[in-house]
Amino acid sequence: MAAEPRVLLDGTPLLGARTGIGRYTASLAAALAQHLDLRLIGFSARGARRLRALAPPGSRAVGPPVPARLLRKAWSRGPFPPVELLGGAARVVHGTNFVLPPSRRAAGVVTVHDLAFLDDPRLAEPDLAALVADSVRRASVVCTPSAAVAAAVSARLAVEPAKIAVTPLGVDPEWFDAAPPSAEDRAAREIPSEYLLFVGATGPRKGLPKLLEALHPGLPPLVVAGPGQPGPDGRALRTGYVPEAELRRLVAGASALVLPSRDEGFGLPVLEALACGVPVVCSDLPALREVAGEQAAFADPDDPVELRAALHRALQDPPDADLSRARAAEFTWEACAGRTLEAYRRATGG
Repeated sequence: MAAEPRVLLDGTPLLGARTGIGRYTASLAAALAQHLDLRLIGFSARGARRLRALAPPGSRAVGPPVPARLLRKAWSRGPFPPVELLGGAARVVHGTNFVLPPSRRAAGVVTVHDLAFLDDPRLAEPDLAALVADSVRRASVVCTPSAAVAAAVSARLAVEPAKIAVTPLGVDPEWFDAAPPSAEDRAAREIPSEYLLFVGATGPRKGLPKLLEALHPGLPPLVVAGPGQPGPDGRALRTGYVPEAELRRLVAGASALVLPSRDEGFGLPVLEALACGVPVVCSDLPALREVAGEQAAFADPDDPVELRAALHRALQDPPDADLSRARAAEFTWEACAGRTLEAYRRATGG
């Protein structure tokens, strides 16, 4: 324990609704806190007190309430204020959400989850591309969730492969025991007994329009779980944002989980569905093949006919649920934390 570095980790993703990056940050922090002196810092005007309540056992929240937007504006002009001025001394500072805070002495590690912001700048704040480019330049180690993202970061951001650490995400144990929603739960949200499930935001890269084209009366109806107004929406039923315990039940009860994204850095919903033993239909992307292996039906996300055929394959000849769970069990947060610890050691020369 004493040999491990004190780490200042960006806990800002914990403060909002738990997106994939929020769940990565929460689960990684909980695993890391068992091995080192972990301090969480939240770049938010209102969230500092809440972060103290969210810090996992063995860690603690530090730093004053400072708006992220104000800090990013300052950091886009230069390395002030250094993160130690806000959160205290550390040997490593880890930017968990694309941006590495500048530091005086701490070695820098930054996680780049994908490069969607380069392909469609509308998906990110205007200064994000410049901040990420600066972050990977300053970082001693760049973490990515998959080898596919590592290759893209190396090629498109001019990062030497030796500077990159692939740290695949994990799946929480609760997913393996998840039970479908009860009849009462389904009635409360007007969810049918059989349904396809799409999990996540419905932005341009997530492929929802083509999925809607692929649907027809021979397939179960589509439920969309993620940000947005709950209720019927054309050919889908939206649940809005749901807490993680309810999300596990929704996934466990689905006839199949569908992730027709045009780009993914990892695909956490795929891994979680596999842990539930639920059939998966997803885009034929390198990152998703890394996660699912042979336990998914793959399709071109821009081809509704191919998507429809993949949905029928998954429903009529689903993969063995035990094999799907075994595949998911290969990905643990403890393994993610172990690879991240090794990235910290590399960053500090340890």
